[in-house]
Amino acid sequence: MTGTLLRSALLGAMLAGAVFVGAGPVPAQSWPTRTITAIIPFAAGNANDLAARIVLEQLSRQLGQTIVIDNRPGAGGTTGVGAAARATPDGHTILVHSSSFSAAHVTHKSLPYDTVADFAAVSPFGSQPSVLVTAPSKDFKTAGELIAAAKAKPGAMNYASAGIGAASHLTAEKFRLAAGISAQHIPFRGPVEALTEVMAGRIDYYFLPISPALPLIRDNKVIALAVSSPQRAPDLPEVQTVSEAGLKNADYVFWNGLFVPVKTPADIVNKLHQETQKALAEPSVKERLAKIGVQTMSMSPQEFDSYFKADVADTVKLATQAGIEKQ
Repeated sequence: MTGTLLRSALLGAMLAGAVFVGAGPVPAQSWPTRTITAIIPFAAGNANDLAARIVLEQLSRQLGQTIVIDNRPGAGGTTGVGAAARATPDGHTILVHSSSFSAAHVTHKSLPYDTVADFAAVSPFGSQPSVLVTAPSKDFKTAGELIAAAKAKPGAMNYASAGIGAASHLTAEKFRLAAGISAQHIPFRGPVEALTEVMAGRIDYYFLPISPALPLIRDNKVIALAVSSPQRAPDLPEVQTVSEAGLKNADYVFWNGLFVPVKTPADIVNKLHQETQKALAEPSVKERLAKIGVQTMSMSPQEFDSYFKADVADTVKLATQAGIEKQ
């Protein structure tokens, strides 16, 4: 599938209400017996949403059952997560979330769920590097030049995010702390508004997932200075990592994956995991995910659960160091 057709297919799925109908026979096992609802606690079209649609479309075919995507944005993603926590734990309601899941309980004073206790981790989908961008008018060619400018005028710089506790906020805070600079945080409703201000030069820098940034980088509307992943991004092989820029402990991995209510039977969790990993191994799925900058991840439910809990602990530490207050 060409890039144009891929984008058209993704857009068509969004506009059609994101209903995927499995083409295969219903499995012999009792689950699933009816339509599966996949709650995504963000608006359609963001990085987490696009990756989820690609994986769930294939998963629907394998299970021979319809999967309906229910986008539930609001309250920093907590509205959708709360709905998933209250769902009947029978495998017919699933939650697709991202690194932002780890941040909610350290950025919100109260939540309608317990981040760790109310959910069982099933399978990661993949990870996507974030990229540090700035306007060409700033005349920065490297992350080191930006850091030097920030140190020359402490507190004069600002940076954008998609909201307090969002992955873009946490990535920028990890970078700021590692670099030893001060900068003002300017939260926006989403990446479109933030990028507009960056391109206009009113915002000095911004970390965002690589997929929405790529077209702007290639058109020279923004300059890529570094990526937040431990390794260079395949789509931007010439751009250094934050580690290569000389910063220690500045890596931040943006991931997304699948969760279910914690009381979901283990055999359903295991089958859902197996089918998800099978979907991720499909060459067409891997190719489509790669085109939006996502590299697939393979973990058992137990490994993903440990990974998630460690990420929560790291986020608590980062929020404390950065002085991020609960809202």
